[in-house]
Amino acid sequence: MSAARVGLVPSARLLWWAAAVGLPPALLLVGSPALWPAVGAVWGGLACAALADALAAPRRSRSIAVALPETARLTHERQGEIPLAVERAAGPALLVRVAPSMPGDLEAAEPILEAALPAGAATGALTLRATPRRRGVFRIARVVIECPSPLGFWSVRRAHGVSCEVRSYPNLFGERRRVPALFLYRGHAGAHRQRQIGKGREFEKLREYLPGDSYEDVHWKATAKRGRPVTKLFQVERTQEVYAIVDSSRLSARVIGSSRQEAEPEAGAGEAGLERMVRAALVLALAAERQGDLFGLVTFGDRVRGFVRARSGPSHFQTCREALYTLGSQAASPDFDELATFLRLRLRRRALLVFLTDLDDPVLAESFLRAADLLRRQHLLMVCTLRPADVAPLFSRPAGTEEEVYRELAGHLRWHDQRELGRALERRGVGFAALEAESLCPDVVSKYAEIKQRQAL
Repeated sequence: MSAARVGLVPSARLLWWAAAVGLPPALLLVGSPALWPAVGAVWGGLACAALADALAAPRRSRSIAVALPETARLTHERQGEIPLAVERAAGPALLVRVAPSMPGDLEAAEPILEAALPAGAATGALTLRATPRRRGVFRIARVVIECPSPLGFWSVRRAHGVSCEVRSYPNLFGERRRVPALFLYRGHAGAHRQRQIGKGREFEKLREYLPGDSYEDVHWKATAKRGRPVTKLFQVERTQEVYAIVDSSRLSARVIGSSRQEAEPEAGAGEAGLERMVRAALVLALAAERQGDLFGLVTFGDRVRGFVRARSGPSHFQTCREALYTLGSQAASPDFDELATFLRLRLRRRALLVFLTDLDDPVLAESFLRAADLLRRQHLLMVCTLRPADVAPLFSRPAGTEEEVYRELAGHLRWHDQRELGRALERRGVGFAALEAESLCPDVVSKYAEIKQRQAL
């Protein structure tokens, strides 16, 4: 940005010199006209020195550049560090001040950074500490550089163009504390065996029939070929596909308060439902990884917005995180029919589909039931929706005023609609859970663990 304007600001040194050199002669001018030429020479010398310093100042400023990384990764509502490098031609000791131009939702802990470059040093390192206040992408496109002029009479300021993309990812640190069993697990050391309900579905081998074996497990072709009863043995599937399907339509933008916040208003305002769904999807991905399953991701609104096929590994988790950190709510209703068609065409293998959605609208609920009828023939479905704090059965909480009575009645009607929807889904073999906002992540993981234990998939 060499064509950028250079600004000059008088420094404290110039003001002190002007006061020290100019004020005493000015007092002598009142009573000694003969000293006027000498006083003028002093003032002229100071002015010439200041002018020469001002002319040399832009050259020094243009020799200084600031470099930022092309991509910086931070966590939502958590302070992170972005490295800066100050570069210049080798020269005398210099104090450089840098002020990055920060986007609105990216707060810097220190708006102005200072780098003291020793004599002969060509580079200096700085650290910009910043806290993103939302998920998504921020761009730092400009920094303002300030350095002293050669004589120190001026502070030279120049805007310098940079290109740094700051990515703010969902904050999972709080959810880790809510799901301790998941994140404290390390390999198989110290693990406890859990009783599996039912039997496996994956064929393992054949063996001779033993008393007590079920007739439905007899392999009749092998029995006829060998001339004696042969039984099929099955093992528990160790690698299954789990997909989190995140709804980013209009209802996901609603702020969902929790019962804890209702009881303690000082705990803070509620949070958009989409934010909680995004974190729940990533925590579910970590849980599936620990269980040895393959995790996939689908995001949708009025159309399918993103699809990540089920895989495993740290790099795959990073891919899922990249697909979610910019996900925002749409001002449109979800299209469950298109979603069901997309899933039927893309997913050939039986999988667990965990829907993170909001079905408060009766029209949307009816549309989802049609989509569930199409998907449940091949896949196992689990619907997890957020339950607002005011949705509860009538008379479950005291109501002191007439307004509170009507509010409780409205909450009861919504609770009744949720219960009827849950019954309709259960009749179709689809799991349904209306979960509290503050416990969405651990509850989703618990539902997944329950399905794994029952070997329902």
